[in-house]
Amino acid sequence: MSKRKRTSKIEKWIKEGRGSGIGSEYKPWLKIQDVSSLGRSTRLKGIKTKRQHEFLSDLERNYFYITEYSDLVLDIREQFPLLPLEETIVIADELGIKHPTDPRTGEPIVMTTDFLLTINNGQSVFEVAHTIKMKDELLKERILEKFEIEREYWHRKGIDWGIVTEEEILKTMARNISFIHDYYDIRDYDVFREMSAQHIEDLSISLMQRLLGTTESIRKITNEFDTDTHLPFGSGVTLFYHLLSRKIIIIDMIEPLNLEKPITIKSIDDSNLKKVKYG
Repeated sequence: MSKRKRTSKIEKWIKEGRGSGIGSEYKPWLKIQDVSSLGRSTRLKGIKTKRQHEFLSDLERNYFYITEYSDLVLDIREQFPLLPLEETIVIADELGIKHPTDPRTGEPIVMTTDFLLTINNGQSVFEVAHTIKMKDELLKERILEKFEIEREYWHRKGIDWGIVTEEEILKTMARNISFIHDYYDIRDYDVFREMSAQHIEDLSISLMQRLLGTTESIRKITNEFDTDTHLPFGSGVTLFYHLLSRKIIIIDMIEPLNLEKPITIKSIDDSNLKKVKYG
């Protein structure tokens, strides 16, 4: 009976399209409601994919922010299934490792890789598979055994696989990106919703001129900007975060982003400003 239930569940999820598709059409194999997570589970709307992403830990979420911001990453597929199930069962048997099972039924489960990324390095487009784990977890023998199955699975697919720990995920950069991530689409904010594209561009240029070569804090500059342009309080910060998210203003994302301090602008990409389609 349990075997029939397992097969039925896997087949049901496959029919739902889980683990298939690319870009906006991809559906994660695991959703937040399917598992009990040790960290804080998070759902985030992707800029690159235009879909909702499902993350089972803070570390996964932080890694997503880094990959989302990277110009090299074209597509992000999280909770990617290692299908067909029979393939990982065979690999586990060949390696002499016990295949992961459902603790309630004892039946083999579909293994997943945290991220399958599509990369464009300027010379070619390829995929890489990354598993996200806290460094201390790598001391556990059973976790390493599971990773051996995962590594071999991707090796047979000809896809590079690797483990990413918290030491490779720049926490300050992830936090900075989390601040600006939701500001990519300026039309999501009421004050800019009905504004013409030209008006938004003019305001952007005005704000950038104020930010260049000043020792005043971002907060002071944006507050003055709101007053001078007769915009609702906070509009300048919204626009500032938007320009950062669009990479029109380029700053050092390794340094903490603090509105109470001055900002050092490395460069301004006018081409990005012209390419943004506000309408």
